[in-house]
Amino acid sequence: MVHALSAARHKRRRQYFALLIILTVAVIALWLVSLMIGETFYSPSDVVAVIMGETVPGASFTVGTLRLPRATVAISVGLAFGMAGTIFQTMLRNQLASPDIIGISASASAAGATGIIVFGLGQTSVSIVSTVVSLTVAVVIYLLSIKSGFTGTRMILIGIGCAALMQAWTSYVLSHAAAWDLPTATRWITGSLNTMTWERGMPVIIVTLLIAPLLVACSHFLSVLGLGDDLARGLGLRLTLTRVVLFVGAVTLIAIATAATGPIAFVAFMAGPIASRIFKPGTSLILPAGLLGALLVLVADIAGQYLFGTRYPVGVITGAIGAPFLIYLLTRSSR
Repeated sequence: MVHALSAARHKRRRQYFALLIILTVAVIALWLVSLMIGETFYSPSDVVAVIMGETVPGASFTVGTLRLPRATVAISVGLAFGMAGTIFQTMLRNQLASPDIIGISASASAAGATGIIVFGLGQTSVSIVSTVVSLTVAVVIYLLSIKSGFTGTRMILIGIGCAALMQAWTSYVLSHAAAWDLPTATRWITGSLNTMTWERGMPVIIVTLLIAPLLVACSHFLSVLGLGDDLARGLGLRLTLTRVVLFVGAVTLIAIATAATGPIAFVAFMAGPIASRIFKPGTSLILPAGLLGALLVLVADIAGQYLFGTRYPVGVITGAIGAPFLIYLLTRSSR
């Protein structure tokens, strides 16, 4: 019996890592494809040469300056949105509890739009302000939701109210924006990778590289937390400390990603549920959801640029995919 359980555990672990490898390879492949295609096609050898720092006529500017920051930031924000989304959904034990819905993305978006339009802040300052405001709003939502005992439903409802307030403020700020600020402000409505630069994208790349491994290391605690408060407490988990660490990490990822690209709709919402349908129950979904988030952003960005007659921001494509997915989940949950 013990041998059979051990064999089953090893088999599940092998399947888990095999799927992770497949997702990683798919993300890298799409990243390379996004560097090769465009108005001018560059061969894989040219792309690799540019990445390695060699000078290739034409490709050094097009690939190294225009496409490489865009594709790399797409992976970073996809990881950030996907990992943060599944953390919230698991902690609150509700697939509808994504940062898009409970006000975290909306607060980062409102802070970013205000910083750019009202105060004329630069990208680094906007990232800091967005992070601080998002953390503050998240703390307010959390404190309001723990009155008379923490419940995920109360937090979701309070978050929806905060999201409505933040979206209203963003609309007000945008309505008073100067004409030269509107192209930048549009990013805070739809989410876009257009005109991405290393300067604008470097904060999210650095923060994701720092926080993502820490959250993956905490994946076991998140899995225990998803079993319910009573069982998690019985297993010796420190609920408040665990929630705070995961909460702060997830909010920071959402804030810094939103500061770079705006609120790319439904990536945080879709990545976790899709990962739960691919990977077997009982496995950690933080890293799989992050990879699926990166995959979703890359696919949506490529589709928005080249699949239609005109170019659409990545947030438009993810919104078109995510809205039917939301209806599907709502239908299933009602059943």
